[in-house]
Amino acid sequence: MPYYRSVGEVPRKRHVQFRKPDGGLYAEELMGEEGFSSDSSLLYHRYLPTAIVKAEAVTEGARVGLSANMPLSPRHFRTSRLPVGGDMVTSRQPLAGNGDVRMSYVGADRASELYRDSKGDECVYIASGSARLESTYGVLEVGEGDYVVVPTGTIHRWVPQGAVTGLVIEASGHIRPPRRYLSQYGQFLEHAPYCERDLRVPSEPWLVEDGETTVLVRTRGGLTRLTYAHHPFDVVGWDGCLYPYAFNISDFEPIVKRTHAPPPVHQTFEGPGFVICSFCPRPLDFHPEAVPIPYNHHNVDSDEFMFYVGGDYTARKGSGIDVGSVSLHPAGFTHGPQPGAVEAAVAAVEKGHTVTSELAVMVDTFRPLDLGDAALACEDPDYAWTWAR
Repeated sequence: MPYYRSVGEVPRKRHVQFRKPDGGLYAEELMGEEGFSSDSSLLYHRYLPTAIVKAEAVTEGARVGLSANMPLSPRHFRTSRLPVGGDMVTSRQPLAGNGDVRMSYVGADRASELYRDSKGDECVYIASGSARLESTYGVLEVGEGDYVVVPTGTIHRWVPQGAVTGLVIEASGHIRPPRRYLSQYGQFLEHAPYCERDLRVPSEPWLVEDGETTVLVRTRGGLTRLTYAHHPFDVVGWDGCLYPYAFNISDFEPIVKRTHAPPPVHQTFEGPGFVICSFCPRPLDFHPEAVPIPYNHHNVDSDEFMFYVGGDYTARKGSGIDVGSVSLHPAGFTHGPQPGAVEAAVAAVEKGHTVTSELAVMVDTFRPLDLGDAALACEDPDYAWTWAR
C-alpha cells in the first residue's frame, strides 16, 4: 500500500519488548511481501499466532473446473441466472481463469468461515448488497461499488448483511495501484484518478476472545483446514503499509480526451499478468467530429473480461448485454460496437447527449483465459454472431 497506518496499541520501536497488563509479552508477527523486501505490517497478538493443534487436508473445492475457450469465440455470460446462496469463500462460481488470475461470481447470504488465501491477493468487487469484512487488522464495512483488496495471507471472514453479489478476482501474486500513479516513494501523484483520501481502511482492532478456532487455508498445493489454539482475532495493534482496504468505484475520476481514449486510462489496479479497469460515468469525447464510442479493436496480447454492473451500454445495444452480464473477448478476435451503434452515438451527440452512464469492471489478462463451469452454465449461445446481424 502507498501509505503507513498505525492502529491500536504498538510499542515505540519495532522488535522490542511489548508487555501485556499482566506483565507477559505480546507476540509480534510480521506480515511481509517478497521476502522482507517489500510492504509489510507488524501485528501484536495476545497469543502465539503459530500455535496450531490440528491440520486436515480439504478435498472439496480444491479443484476448479476450467476448459479452453475452443472453438475460439467471443462469449457472453448472464450471471443473473446463477444461484444465490452460501458464503463468499466456498460458494464462488468460477467464470474464467488462467495461471495468473481467476474470476468468480459470488452470490452469498451467510457468513463465511475464517479463511486465508496464501496463493495471492484477492480483490472482491461488491455488485449489490453490503457486508462486513472481519480480519486480524480490524473491520471494514463494505457495500455496492466497493473494490475490497485483501492481501495474501490475511486471516479474514465475510459477514453479509442480507444477500451480496459480486466478482471475486484471485491473483497469483499481489494487486496494487498502477506504478505510473505513484511517486518513487509510494505517494499517489496528481494525475492519478484516485488517491489516499479515497481509500478506507480498518481503524481499530477487532478482538474476539475464544479458544480453538479453525481457519481454511488455500495454498498452491491445495486446501488445508488448520485449527488454532486461540482465535486469531487477538491483535491489539498493528502498523505498516500492508492491510486490507476498500475503494469505491464512484471515487474513480475518469480521464477524458477530445477523441476516444483507450482502456489504459481506466486502469485501477495491476496484478501479475493482468490489469483491472473501471469504466465509469464521464463526459463524452468533445471533438466536434469525434466518434463518441469505442472503435473496433484487436488487443493482440490480451483477453478482455468485462463485468457490466450499471448504467447504459450504448456500444452494446442489440447484443443482449445488460447489467449482470460478463463478456469475454479473446485475443484472436476483433471486437467493437454492435452494428448501427456508431451512427446512433453520433446522432445522440448531435441531439445534445453529452455524458455516458456506463459502469463496468474489466480484467485484461496477458495469457489466454479458460472458461469456468459456472460461465458455461449461464452462457448466451447466440452472442458471437450478433455483429453479423
